[in-house]
Amino acid sequence: MAVRLCRVQVASAYPITPQSPVSETLARLVESGELATEFVDVESEHSAMAVVSASSLVGARSFTATSSQGLAYMHEMLHWTAGARLPVVMACVNRAVGAPWSILNDQQDSISQRDTGWMQMYARDNQEILDTIIQAFKIAESVYVPVMVCYDGFVLSHTNMPVDIPSQADVDAFLPPYKPQYVIDAADPRTYNAVTLANPRRDASGLMRQGYMEFRQQLHEALESAHDRIKQVDQEFAAVFGRSHGGMAWGYSLDDAEIAMVTMGSLGMEATVAVDRLRQRGCKAGVLGIRAFRPFPKGEVIELLRSAKTAVVFEKDISYGSEGAVCSELKAALYGSQARIPVHGYIVGLGGRDVKARELEAVVEGLTGAGAMDGRQNGKPRWLSLG
Repeated sequence: MAVRLCRVQVASAYPITPQSPVSETLARLVESGELATEFVDVESEHSAMAVVSASSLVGARSFTATSSQGLAYMHEMLHWTAGARLPVVMACVNRAVGAPWSILNDQQDSISQRDTGWMQMYARDNQEILDTIIQAFKIAESVYVPVMVCYDGFVLSHTNMPVDIPSQADVDAFLPPYKPQYVIDAADPRTYNAVTLANPRRDASGLMRQGYMEFRQQLHEALESAHDRIKQVDQEFAAVFGRSHGGMAWGYSLDDAEIAMVTMGSLGMEATVAVDRLRQRGCKAGVLGIRAFRPFPKGEVIELLRSAKTAVVFEKDISYGSEGAVCSELKAALYGSQARIPVHGYIVGLGGRDVKARELEAVVEGLTGAGAMDGRQNGKPRWLSLG
């Protein structure tokens, strides 16, 4: 529905569980005439990303979707799409990565692609998925960086819940037509993304051209500038549709929280249930939800944790040999700030392992008192609900 509302001109996807309903529904809507989009059937996820990159280059608003091994298969083209500064939007329906095989949910697939130059945004419920897709096109097409909208497989992708679908007129007013910064045109042939040397040099006409490192710097600065754009677009969206999802990050009961649970995606909703129950027992807990993982919301994290004495991170990924990626990012954000609090990292829910509110409550209650301020555990993650 979001793709249709955004008037996407080209879509291409290869079905993979649990993303398959996305590509199948898009194809069905195109076939029935309900969706005026060119849907390109391909033989692989690598080809799907190649198609939408090419269509974006010729000036078409472009969309794709994938999961798990499919996202891994796209890896080369993810770098290419970001490096070419193409505002493609992709839905990543988060699923565990093999081996061993699992079709169930965690966030290892998208986290493993965090350094490809894509923005990454994580939705906590189905309303936020739809709204974030719409916002993502406006963000991507203003800073010319692709956006990955991530949401938990099966937990959200195969769950029915009430969703307010905005009118086409309101979305048209919010999201202007795509204006590419450059277009491949047969009438004006040019070469894009040719081999670039290390240092700047003059071209045949005498103009100084950038070296490879300058291109990398510009991509990095574009993601940094996207920080403010993400917040601005969320505010603009709220003004039109009456809903805000927090921009870069969101907080729940954090104003006086002493212990903050930090997480991403649908797990944040489970954490809010845990907080409500903890508060009934007198434990001042709150939730810090990371909505944008790239760029990372450093300033928002510091502000939202201003009253916390302890942070405990629950995340569905692991950076092997280190700790959870969100835990590392949180520590880096807090380093050098006034919020010098211990950070405890927990790996949860890998491969679809259920994560219950009462388990989160037990961890928080176990960290109250002297143990909450013990920073010696920071370097080694703990694993929740191991057999």
